[in-house]
Amino acid sequence: MTLGIEVNGLRLDYGKFAALRDVSFKLQGGKIYGLLGRNGSGKTSLLSILASFRKHTGGSVAIGGEAPFENARIVEQVCFIQESGHMTDGVKVRDALKLAASCWPNWDDDYADKLIRLFNLPVKKRVMALSRGMKSALGVTLGLASRAPVTIFDEAYLGMDAPSRYAFYEELLNDYMENPRTFILSTHLIEEVGSLFEEVLVLDEGKLLFHEETEALRSRGAAITGPAEAVDRIAEGLTVLGEQKLGRTKSVTVFGALTEEKRKAAQSEGLEFGPVSLQDLFVHLTKKRGDKQ
Repeated sequence: MTLGIEVNGLRLDYGKFAALRDVSFKLQGGKIYGLLGRNGSGKTSLLSILASFRKHTGGSVAIGGEAPFENARIVEQVCFIQESGHMTDGVKVRDALKLAASCWPNWDDDYADKLIRLFNLPVKKRVMALSRGMKSALGVTLGLASRAPVTIFDEAYLGMDAPSRYAFYEELLNDYMENPRTFILSTHLIEEVGSLFEEVLVLDEGKLLFHEETEALRSRGAAITGPAEAVDRIAEGLTVLGEQKLGRTKSVTVFGALTEEKRKAAQSEGLEFGPVSLQDLFVHLTKKRGDKQ
C-alpha cells in the first residue's frame, strides 16, 4: 500500500516565530523524496506535523486523503525516525524491536533480523549503552522493518560510519523496489544520498523554495566558463548564483531555462558548459548574505 500526501497553506508558529509559512505541496505515493534545507529552515517541524508529533497552526495536511493528527488509522501507517531518536534509553534493543513490531501493522520480523545482522546490532544491550552509530543503526532498522506506507528519516543515519550509511542506502533502494512505499529523507549529506531522490523539496526560512523532479532541477543549473565578456552575454537573463574570475577567464553558476539558442551561441564563442551537482545547486540557492564564498 502507498499513501499520498497533500499539504495546503501549512503554517506552524512557535509563539511569535513562524517556523513554517504558507507551505503547499503534493506528494504522489510510492516515491523517494528528498527534503533539503539549512539548519532552522523548518524541515523537522514539517516532518513532525506529517508524523502527527505536532499540530499545525494553520492550513491543512492530508495523508491518504485523511487528516493525520490524532487519527490512529493514519498514525500507524507513518513511521518517523529522527537522528535524536525516540527510543527509551533504559530498554534493551530487542525490547525496542518488540515495541516497534506492536506499533506498525506491516512490521516484518524477518527483515528486521536481516538488518540486525547487517548492522551487527547488539540486541541484548540497553539502548543507553549503544554508541551513536549503533543508535542510528537501530533507528534505520526500525524504519525499514516497519514497512510503513509513509516512512520518514530525519537525519536518522548521521551517526553511522560511511560503510554503514552506504549499506543503508542500498537496503532502502532494494526494499523500495520490492515493497513500494513513500520515503521522505531529510539530509545534509546531499552528495551521498541525492541519487536516490526522485523528487526534491527545498525549504528555506520556513518557506518552500522548490518542489521539482530531481533531474529537472539539476538540468536548470549549469556552470559556464570562458572569456569574461562572452560568459556575461550568455548569462544575461539567467539567475547568476555564483561567479569566479581569474584574469580574463570567468566561471559562473547559473540557474534558469538554458535554451538551445543560448547553448549554440555559447558553443560558437568557445564557452564550456558543465553540470552542477544537486548539492552545489542547493548551496547556491540557499546562500545568505554574509556567507563565505
